Amino acid sequence: MTIARGRSRLPNVAGCLLAAVLALPGMARAQFALYVSPPRVEVQAKAGETKRHVLELQHSGLAASSLRFSTNDWTLRADGTVLFNDTLSQDSCRPWVALERRELKIEPNGKYRYRFEVTPPAGTPQGECRFAIMIEGLDTTKVDQGAFSFPVAGRIAVIVYVQVEGASPKLAIGKPGVRVVKGVLQPVIEVTNSGDATGRLEGFLTAVDAAGVEFELMPESLPILPGVTRPIALLPAEEGGKKPPIPQYPLRVKGTLEWGKSRDTVELRFAP
Repeated sequence: MTIARGRSRLPNVAGCLLAAVLALPGMARAQFALYVSPPRVEVQAKAGETKRHVLELQHSGLAASSLRFSTNDWTLRADGTVLFNDTLSQDSCRPWVALERRELKIEPNGKYRYRFEVTPPAGTPQGECRFAIMIEGLDTTKVDQGAFSFPVAGRIAVIVYVQVEGASPKLAIGKPGVRVVKGVLQPVIEVTNSGDATGRLEGFLTAVDAAGVEFELMPESLPILPGVTRPIALLPAEEGGKKPPIPQYPLRVKGTLEWGKSRDTVELRFAP
C-alpha cells in the first residue's frame, strides 16, 4: 500500500519501484493523505487485446481533496531512484493507456475504484513496456521557510509493467559480497536479468553465522530490469517485532529464491 503524507524531507524513490511518494518539506497532512493499492501493477497482455485494471483509492485527510491523474515515462537511475518525465519518450507505451478520468474530488474518508485500460496495438512484439500513473493533489498549502513562502502539494506514482506476448524475466544469481550500511555489514548478491521483462527476487534463506546463530534472510524487493545487473541485499526477516541479530561473519546461507514461475536453489558464503 502506498501512503502519501506530509514529510520533513523528500524521500528517495526506490526502483522498486514500488510506488513513488513525492512531497515537499512542510506539506500539511490534511491536504494530501491518500492511500493507493496496489503500489504497482503487472499487466500480462496480448497484442490487440485490452486489459482493464483498478486502483483502490482511500482518502484519510480532514478535508475533501481534488486529484489529477496523468501518465509519465520513467527511468531508473544507478542509485535506485526514479526519474519521471512527462515528455513522451520514443518507445513509450503511454499511447496504449486509457484513463477513466483526468480529475476527481474525493471526500474525507472517501474511497474510489479508479479504472484504467492498456491496449498494446496489433503486431506489438514480445517484450515489456513501463509507465507510471501519476496521482497529484491539486490542493496546495503555503509553507513559510524563513524569508520564503511557496505552495506545496503531494504526488504519488503507481508503476505499471506491461508484459506483452509472454515476456518474462530470466534471473541469474551471481557472486556474493558484503557491503557496509550504516556501519553494519550486509550480505549482497549480484543478480543479472537476461530476460525481456522486469523481475524481483522472493523467498526465504537460512543463514548460519560464525557463532552458530541461525536466522532467516530475504532478498530486498527491488526491480531488476531487462539487461541489467544490480546488487540485491539479503535482509533479516522480521520475527514478531524482534530486533534482527547482528551476525558474525562469515555467513553460510542456503535456500531457494524465486521469481515468477522460476526458482533457483542457492548455497552461498559471505565474508568481508
